[in-house]
Amino acid sequence: MLLARLQGLYQKAEEATEAFNATEVALKTRQNEEQRLTAELGKARTALGDEKSLLGRLAREQYQGGRGISPYARMLLAGNPQAALDQRRITAREGARQAAVLERLRRGEREAGALATRARQALDSQQTLAARQKRHKDEVATQLKEVERTLSALTPEQLAQLGAREAANTAGAQRELVDSGRLPTRTGTPTAAGGAALRYAAAQIGKPYVWGAEGPGSFDCSGLTSQAWAHAGRAIPRTSQEQWATLPKVPLDRLRPGDLVVYFPKATHVGLYIGGGKVIQAPRPGAKVKVSPIAANPLLGAVRPDPDGTPLAEFTPPPLPEAATEGNDSGYSAEEAPTPDTETEAEPDAETEADPAPKAESPAYPPTAPATDSK
Repeated sequence: MLLARLQGLYQKAEEATEAFNATEVALKTRQNEEQRLTAELGKARTALGDEKSLLGRLAREQYQGGRGISPYARMLLAGNPQAALDQRRITAREGARQAAVLERLRRGEREAGALATRARQALDSQQTLAARQKRHKDEVATQLKEVERTLSALTPEQLAQLGAREAANTAGAQRELVDSGRLPTRTGTPTAAGGAALRYAAAQIGKPYVWGAEGPGSFDCSGLTSQAWAHAGRAIPRTSQEQWATLPKVPLDRLRPGDLVVYFPKATHVGLYIGGGKVIQAPRPGAKVKVSPIAANPLLGAVRPDPDGTPLAEFTPPPLPEAATEGNDSGYSAEEAPTPDTETEAEPDAETEADPAPKAESPAYPPTAPATDSK
């Protein structure tokens, strides 16, 4: 089935881009670590130079003070026992000072050497990550080109049938999820931070999906959710996998606006829950940020960026554009329907040749009411 093939390609591409995003985050971390260690190495070397200068100054003072005579010789030549004792104390004190300086010098050398080794290791790791990042990026490009080739071979009628089939599948999955009772029976209110994240996400509706983008002009799925919560004052991981792995899980029947809904077995897609069984998401290449049914993709679960937050007593949802729910959830890589490729044979399968199923109407964005059980 062509639809299943396309969805599989999109999923592979999304896996690759989320891996690319994760590598980019790790690369930035390594770069920051390398910069920090380099700065510390510079400080250690400066301190080492200061200690060397101090040691040289003490040696000069010792030589100049005795006109070239050693401290022990000066002690023997002293005119009386008290002077000898005083000279002995001075000699001992100078010896202790020099020993302390030498110890600091050796410690500084060891520290500088350790920092140099760590800086080198961090740089090597950074270069390895950069190479891995390039491989992930190339993998994304390969997957997208395959999608583009497949879509460019379809006629406008075939594309319309494909969209209708996916819309029908999404509507069926949404009905099944609602009928299962796994979603909240009513929409509660978000926390103050969740409301801020929701307002930010709503303001991005209509902006294009771009692989690896995190605003302000375009987004990928986790770029949208991470930036929404960043603007709400709470930093969360950049990728959907890390969001799923590190943020507290929440049952679907206890979802509240602002929670993140994660999709696919490998947690490679994510949207922001707005209530009423809907999410704001950046779907796929060629699509735009939009409001979609929560069951538009295979559900994995949900996480909550602010589990310690208290839901607001009242909340007025942000206004949504009239076209917020328009268009199906499959993204195409061309602005207009591609023309058939005369060198490629692409026939729709039996399912896409059937009469298009009517697109299910999505209910209007629901207002939220005071929540009594939204935590």
